[in-house]
Amino acid sequence: MPDTPSAPLLLGNQPGSFPHSVLAERHPAIIRQVREAFPYEPGQHRALDELLANCTEGAIEPLPADAHDRDLWETWGLGEYTGRSWFDVPWLWSESWFYRRLLQAVGYFGPGPWQGVDPFRPFKLAELDSAETDEELAALDDLAARPAAEQAQALLHGSLWGNRADLGFRLSAEGARAADAAPGLVADDSDRLWALLDRADGATLYLVADNAGRELVPDLLLIAHLLRSGRIGQAVLHVKPYPYYVSDATTADVVDALRRLTGAGGAAAAYGRHLWSALGDGRLTLRAHPFSSAPLPYAEMPGDLRADFAAATLTIVKGDLNYRRLVGDRLWDPTTPFADVATCFPGPVAALRTLKSDVITGLDAQTEAALVAAEDQRWRTSGTHALIQLRDAP
Repeated sequence: MPDTPSAPLLLGNQPGSFPHSVLAERHPAIIRQVREAFPYEPGQHRALDELLANCTEGAIEPLPADAHDRDLWETWGLGEYTGRSWFDVPWLWSESWFYRRLLQAVGYFGPGPWQGVDPFRPFKLAELDSAETDEELAALDDLAARPAAEQAQALLHGSLWGNRADLGFRLSAEGARAADAAPGLVADDSDRLWALLDRADGATLYLVADNAGRELVPDLLLIAHLLRSGRIGQAVLHVKPYPYYVSDATTADVVDALRRLTGAGGAAAAYGRHLWSALGDGRLTLRAHPFSSAPLPYAEMPGDLRADFAAATLTIVKGDLNYRRLVGDRLWDPTTPFADVATCFPGPVAALRTLKSDVITGLDAQTEAALVAAEDQRWRTSGTHALIQLRDAP
């Protein structure tokens, strides 16, 4: 992966920058929302207040001596960063550290009565149980009448756009906007993605999930369609080992999503039953590797995870955070080739991502110029643009 002064590591210490706003504004708001979502006890309230003060005005502190993952975090940089401002260490590291500390504050790691209680569960379930989810699942009945190739493309775009999944069911209208001043889909390697899967006999697809709720459902639908159609023979779904980044998917969230599908009726229920069966017979496997919640780029993944990804015909990494981990959390020139900065990955890899941070690679100069002319730099973080990028050789 290139490492040049022209692509500085993102920090949160520049007022007015997007990383600074996350650390100074979003994290305190999350603490308040979590505090109000549960009838936490006085000790948890004190711990949340202390975290609020520490993450905005204090310095990074070591984990308690009895923390189950203290040694792991030491290898991830805690010893180096202890005593420094949250704003002066790599933004990716600081964000991950915030969620680790938040779980500690609410008693997630226990021991105690709150052990294992996901502080973000009310937000996830509210989204999963929304009327918008009902509408998106109902759209599957109409989609079932389309040719298999159109179904696959629609579901790929549903997975891409996440909670804008209804756009995917319109057969990728976003992909037809290339002539617009600021296209919604700023890079599209979907044809190459399908060709890669079709070249393999009994392809194995890995999907590294991003968010739970209405964003996980389209991921599961895509996997189900590819298994049912025979386009892949096996799927592996990587989720987080514990709650992370508010809405990142865990095993419990996969189960909630499958129950939502099987209870929906129609085509959605058929997809859900197929996935349930696929888990039971091994065609679909779940993974929750500790590194999935690490504050580090994929370039630093451990050997066992590297060997796991190397076994895939294709790995799809979903979402903004996984993209940052894949290419490095740096302010790249947007025209830097995606294949040049994704070399850390041990096998063919595709990124499906809506743009919600400053990190971007793989754009052509004309597209970048159109985006800047239409929106200045807001296009990088607005979530209204997306990409499908593929690097098909390690």
